[in-house]
Amino acid sequence: MNLNGKIAIVTGGAMGNGLGIVKVFLKLGAKVIIVDKAKCLNETVNNLKQEYNDVVGYNVDITNRENVDKVIAEVIAKYERIDILVNNAGVAKLVRFDEMPTSVRDFHIDVNIKGTWNITQAVYPYMMKQKYGKIVNLSSVTGPKVADAGEVAYATTKAALIGFTKGLAMEGVEYGINVNAILPGYIMTPMVEGIAKDTDATNPDNVIKGIADGIPMGRLGTIEELGNLAAFLASDASNYITGSEFVIDGASTLPETKSVGV
Repeated sequence: MNLNGKIAIVTGGAMGNGLGIVKVFLKLGAKVIIVDKAKCLNETVNNLKQEYNDVVGYNVDITNRENVDKVIAEVIAKYERIDILVNNAGVAKLVRFDEMPTSVRDFHIDVNIKGTWNITQAVYPYMMKQKYGKIVNLSSVTGPKVADAGEVAYATTKAALIGFTKGLAMEGVEYGINVNAILPGYIMTPMVEGIAKDTDATNPDNVIKGIADGIPMGRLGTIEELGNLAAFLASDASNYITGSEFVIDGASTLPETKSVGV
């Protein structure tokens, strides 16, 4: 997996899964543009610059199409191309369906679906023109494979990204654009920590332990492990793969039951 000289945009790259992806991309020689609105964006970029020169950050709300278009234009003006887009930015808040206000529903839709749509549609014409591109969408096992109570909004949006991936993959083939999806299970991220607090604010660590106990590998994944998978899909090693889904979950979705077996 060689990303030397590739120009990569990673949304939500200031923390969590996005940061793991950014770190692996930089290690493999890519020039990385982090698009995020997290408060820690500048701190993250400054920390990364201590080891890597080829990283910059843009404070952008991907739900705002005007801002997205402006930043992508700046990236093109500076680098002249965009080789890789990783749509990692996403939100999750546990609320049961019968109690869910439309504001929480729309919060998930605006970021997870519309935000992904906005930045992809802004980047896609440049990939079409250069006849090359790698788009990696971060979906989830939640929605396409499994779901827990309180995850209706999140599951809906993550399932939608599978349809988005497959539809765009078909259109991208003639332009040399590969579009694939990663379906993470539980990776140790701030989002998972937030879900644990939503589940049990008094003892979120016990929730994390319960998650790990339910995973056949006995642990949550690391952001670097997810980054390695993203790097493969962003590299030319994956040239013959498009419209596909890749689960990375420590086998959490594999068992049919916990009570049957020898």
